[in-house]
Amino acid sequence: MSDMDDEPARQVAELLRQRNAIDARIAEVIGRPVTAGHLGEWVAAQIFDIEMEASASAPGIDGRFRSGPLQGQSVNVKWYMKHQGLLDTSPSSALDHYLILAGPPSQTGSSRGTTRPWCIESVYLFAARQLLAEHTARGVKPGIASSVSKRQWAAAQIYPVAGSPVLPLTTRQIAMLSPFLPISNHS
Repeated sequence: MSDMDDEPARQVAELLRQRNAIDARIAEVIGRPVTAGHLGEWVAAQIFDIEMEASASAPGIDGRFRSGPLQGQSVNVKWYMKHQGLLDTSPSSALDHYLILAGPPSQTGSSRGTTRPWCIESVYLFAARQLLAEHTARGVKPGIASSVSKRQWAAAQIYPVAGSPVLPLTTRQIAMLSPFLPISNHS
């Protein structure tokens, strides 16, 4: 018989039970399984007044803005727990915008001991066709983990700093985003 300590495994099992219970409660509210994709789309729909596609598997488009300066335009929503400067892109000509909810910047080096917190530290809005044209000019192919320059990220930011005037946030939208900030960012 081994002298291994069983307590860490028991602690993790108990924490997972708690997490599963929380995930079940969230799933009841959003009506979908708790993944970054589904939850990000739901959060974005609530804050940015987006009518989501009936099917979660609609190619390239998650929904359309119902109101505001982008009313009627299509959007693909992404929630990245860590902001790594990469974006999953699509060559779809039907897509108007990418709306990105992002957690804290990714630290270089080992991921050992780090977490991917469920928080929103920044929000970005990219014009899909413009981004595709810029990628083509730079020789970047659309797809999973396409490289986006720091300049492009800065120009697309709409929260907490407005780098893009395309979608100015209302006081209500800012108030709805602030509870998603990491705990260390709350004052």
